[in-house]
Amino acid sequence: MDVLPTIWFVAIALLWTGYLVLEGFDLGVGMHLLFSSKSESERRLMLNTIGPLWDGNQVWLITAGAATFAAFPLWYASLFSSLYLPLVFVLLGLIFRAVSIEYRGKGHTDRWRRWWDRALGLGSLVAAFGVGAALALSTLGLPINANGDREGGAFAWLTWPAVLGGLAVVGFCLVQGAAFLSLKTEGDVRVRMRGFVVKAGPFALLPIVAWVLAVQFQSGVLFSWALVVVAVVAVLISWMSMRAGREGRGFAALSVFLAAGAGAIFAAAYPVVLPSTLDPAWNLTISNASSGDYTLTVMTIVAAIGLPLVLAYQAWSIWVFRKRLSERHIPEAHAIAPAVLPNRLV
Repeated sequence: MDVLPTIWFVAIALLWTGYLVLEGFDLGVGMHLLFSSKSESERRLMLNTIGPLWDGNQVWLITAGAATFAAFPLWYASLFSSLYLPLVFVLLGLIFRAVSIEYRGKGHTDRWRRWWDRALGLGSLVAAFGVGAALALSTLGLPINANGDREGGAFAWLTWPAVLGGLAVVGFCLVQGAAFLSLKTEGDVRVRMRGFVVKAGPFALLPIVAWVLAVQFQSGVLFSWALVVVAVVAVLISWMSMRAGREGRGFAALSVFLAAGAGAIFAAAYPVVLPSTLDPAWNLTISNASSGDYTLTVMTIVAAIGLPLVLAYQAWSIWVFRKRLSERHIPEAHAIAPAVLPNRLV
């Protein structure tokens, strides 16, 4: 058994799971700005729920990509070169989202805020879809040859697994974002978002359930099927908890659902990190795609020291900003006087 490559396969699976759980509600809140808010005060309330957290949650994506690059360079090279076009759109979506959050309050007209809200919502949607497509193709396969190069044109990646994975992550983010808003707000937003989870959640989560089952029927093992059972139980608990108005338990159970589902996908895929749809002999595995033992040993030591500190800091941040917000906590928007008066010589 390849011990160090297995450790890093598990570590990367955990990083992607952490990203989807934490960034999932950020992206979901961004998408809900497009159709779930009724006023400017509600939109500002929604943004303030993720304000202290979104940039830290986004780091999980960078860490997952960097860990893949260092631990499995051939996996990284094949996946990122094959998906160059959709990953560029993911990057643009994340840029638009970040810039929108920072810039929407710099202007004081409805038109200014409306355009930045659209950029935020669409950027979140594109980023979620692209990440889901990339992860689904990592588990269900790409048309790569013996050299790890993609066969076909620029849109050879646009297959049913890519669409399924994209819809799966978009659907989960919408439900996770609604669950988070119901947990972090008071008043009408809380009620509407809880209602969204109860009424629309079962339908929005269908693509991710289909993705999990597709991987299980392709290469599932006893452990991965056990995780599927855990995911089913967790999502039922989440739905019943949200229906009963227990948002904390509902949000936690929904996160367990995602973690168990992602665990089932990665457990079923192991030891393959990137299947080839052209020939199974060309699959990339933890053995033929990993770095050397020395590199993995150094990475393990650094991660063992740094990762607990990062987790502790993020847990502290979540705890500090744990309380609910309501529209009464949001001050009136106000214009900021310029530091230098116009038409005055200095």
